[in-house]
Amino acid sequence: MDGIIPLNKEIGLTSSDYVYKLRKILHTKKVGHTGTLDPLVNGVLPICVGQATKLVNILTGSPKEYEGEITLGRSTTTEDREGSTVEEKKLTKPFTTEELNQTFEKMIGDITQIPPMFSAVKVNGKKLYEYARAGLEVERPERHIHIYDFHIMGEPQFDETTGYQTLKFHVKCSKGTYVRTLSVEFGNILGYPAFMSQLTRTESAGIEIGETFTIGEIREMMDNDDHSFIRTIDEVLKDVPAHVLTDEEWEVRVFHGGFLELTDEDTTQQLRVIRDGVTKALYKYDSVRGLWVPDLMLLNNK
Repeated sequence: MDGIIPLNKEIGLTSSDYVYKLRKILHTKKVGHTGTLDPLVNGVLPICVGQATKLVNILTGSPKEYEGEITLGRSTTTEDREGSTVEEKKLTKPFTTEELNQTFEKMIGDITQIPPMFSAVKVNGKKLYEYARAGLEVERPERHIHIYDFHIMGEPQFDETTGYQTLKFHVKCSKGTYVRTLSVEFGNILGYPAFMSQLTRTESAGIEIGETFTIGEIREMMDNDDHSFIRTIDEVLKDVPAHVLTDEEWEVRVFHGGFLELTDEDTTQQLRVIRDGVTKALYKYDSVRGLWVPDLMLLNNK
């Protein structure tokens, strides 16, 4: 069983919980997820199985898309709705949609973030949330991320009783982005405490939320010997430029992990090399040698 499962993660479980469950359902140990989603976040979580586990780092590194909600007027220890209140500053009047849009626009581009204390980033071999639960705060490494798109969705809502304003948003961001922290930074620009009150990942590794399956659906399909929920490696890599191997290139070079001399390919991108209609390896261009060299071998892909 080799391929990628477009899983719809539900609220309440960790990404690792799903890996554990799927190992039992699929009767295989070779299962890996492509990027941690917090228990309070739901949505697209591509799961790699068998040979496809070699693709985990590549798929994890792809941009992600989310839809969520920011609440202005209160901040929390965890930067989401689960934490205790850190600061409260009620709005006397709501921000206009124009003011909110201008703030979103300011945050598009390259950004430096500091991971929240309640996160799985390791410092000195220990996860940050372990320090946080012990009441400790440590120095955290900066992260350089990129925001491709960040905009408001629908009409913002204002509660005169609480003095909170909530707004729905869509964001497309690079690997390593903490959307919780992005929500807090959004509030900082406006001069108000803020937290992320809801988040759904809507796209990851080219998989959209409408194409996903729940763990219950996967279990039922497996009981019926239906494996159609698994995407092949070639389906997931379809947008990577491809080169069809000649007999000599396959038998003498690629099969033995050798270099390739190709003159008509785009040297700025990875290249997947195909034999009998399936991807057998990913190559990258080595400008020093002037050759294509193996980047990831998938020789057993069928």
